[in-house]
Amino acid sequence: MKKDISRDFRSAEAIILAGGSGSRMGKEKQYLRLAGKPMIERTVGAFTGSGLFAKVILALGPENIGKYGKDWEKAGVKVAEAAATRTGSLRNAFKLVSPGAGLVAVHDGARPLVDAVLIKACLEKAAQAGAAVPAVPLKDTVKKVSPGGTEFESTPDRSSLMAVQTPQCYRREVLESILEAAAGGEDYSDESQVLEELGIKAAVVLSTYRNIKVTTPEDLLIAEAFMKDERTVSSRSKVPAARTGFGYDIHRLVEGRPLILGGVRIEHPKGLLGHSDGDVVLHSICDALLGSVSAGEIGVYFPPTDLTLMGISSVVIAEKTLEILASRKARIVNVDATIVAEEPKLKPHYETIRDSVARLLKLDSGDVSIKAKSREGLGDIGHGEAIVCYASVSVLK
Repeated sequence: MKKDISRDFRSAEAIILAGGSGSRMGKEKQYLRLAGKPMIERTVGAFTGSGLFAKVILALGPENIGKYGKDWEKAGVKVAEAAATRTGSLRNAFKLVSPGAGLVAVHDGARPLVDAVLIKACLEKAAQAGAAVPAVPLKDTVKKVSPGGTEFESTPDRSSLMAVQTPQCYRREVLESILEAAAGGEDYSDESQVLEELGIKAAVVLSTYRNIKVTTPEDLLIAEAFMKDERTVSSRSKVPAARTGFGYDIHRLVEGRPLILGGVRIEHPKGLLGHSDGDVVLHSICDALLGSVSAGEIGVYFPPTDLTLMGISSVVIAEKTLEILASRKARIVNVDATIVAEEPKLKPHYETIRDSVARLLKLDSGDVSIKAKSREGLGDIGHGEAIVCYASVSVLK
């Protein structure tokens, strides 16, 4: 019967082993502060915040359970007591894994820089292969030393070697087999070692050197340097955010003026009265665009008190608006405008106005929507005395 991998993935649980003594660090490392926050909180947060796990289990030493156990439980993290060995700690934590868990991730509490991308990749590979281990190629030449450590004996081929990391991910039944095979009491530096004894090959998941294990004081400095560099890169490579803007304009219809809508002249005995050509479509759109980048409204740049602007084409207003958006590093995504008019009937002009607006704003026609509604004879607009336009826009900035 084919295994339902998707079910496994939905029911994943995680075990984080944080019961080490920190002998090489010179002090207990799990609660050392990394960039102002206890390291173990960063590690656990990477798993609870990934959205990939139904349960997260943390193995802590007895003293830390006494200090912090209740707080972890309140935060929704299950706590198991760490044993004297890594394998013993894993066995204790595994007792809290749900019977229906399809996949189990096992991670070192001292690897705080793991991210959701790597975790997900390991889970996906484990769902397919039964076991998956993240690893990175070795950078340095590796040599085998004599039993006393006083002489070099040989140089293994570096191209066939990798440095393994965590999270090591398994189908539940595979991890159960590992623990059964390790029941003799022997300790292992990582549980994937037992796979070799069982004849099971774990899939390789290529990781990054950033996912370091903090074991020595120097490692703590390196981890903080990685975090600082990430913040710097983030500020340099800001992902554009979606922003919206809303615009509105109204002009009175009078005889003796051309009717300009969206830069298009419409044949009609009346036109729109205004300091400019009265193009309510471009005015509302430009106001929406300026609002989307918090740049005010068109009256700021084209004040009605400036007599030199009398009769100015709204095309000039649109060009100025594009300059302002470019200076703010904003890109228009789409424009949606609704004209409210009793006369003239605008449906025959939809495409012409849309193409004109798209050309003026340097957009594809498919990114511009123009439509019209009437006021059913109500108010000034319904009596054919004015035209209103509402516009909404989206930009990326």
